[in-house]
Amino acid sequence: MKRILLASGSPRRKELLTQMGCVFEVCKSEAEEVITSTNPEEVVMELSSQKGEDVFSKTTGDVCVIGADTVVAVDGNILGKPADEEDAVSMLKKLQGNSHFVYTGVSLFVRENQAETKQTFFEKTEVVFYPMSEEEIKTYVQSKEPMDKAGAYAIQGLCAKFIKEIRGDYYNVVGMPISRLYQEVKNMGMSWKDWENK
Repeated sequence: MKRILLASGSPRRKELLTQMGCVFEVCKSEAEEVITSTNPEEVVMELSSQKGEDVFSKTTGDVCVIGADTVVAVDGNILGKPADEEDAVSMLKKLQGNSHFVYTGVSLFVRENQAETKQTFFEKTEVVFYPMSEEEIKTYVQSKEPMDKAGAYAIQGLCAKFIKEIRGDYYNVVGMPISRLYQEVKNMGMSWKDWENK
């Protein structure tokens, strides 16, 4: 079985791959993020590719490296991770009572018998928030949960009570579109059984 490397330190992505029965190692990318686009789908594919390529370039032998990146976009503006609590409050004010899109880019770098292939794709999910009062926003930010999350919220965490509607892949919002990943792995001619815990 080829080694599977996740080029991300995200505990959410680690949990989702584990949930799928995947046996893998975490090898966090140290690449400097360089963005050349303002389109969310291009940004996440660019960043996931940079992360995956950084780790892939340091490997030898048969391997599959998974790079991933997630951003939130509201009214065409990309929201990354908040710089501080004030920034988190500002982001949540834009999201509350509104709909926005979550984009996750995934890049697969594969080396098998010295042949190398790459596949990059993105998934898009629409999320609708209920209105939030200033007190609710303040309380949520004080929980610290938003501080390392794109768009300043975790759909699988304390923010779940403010989610009115999801159109698309829930897991994409968490950080990894796992069903799409499964399909892409098959399309690349790989067997998912080789990824699973025996």
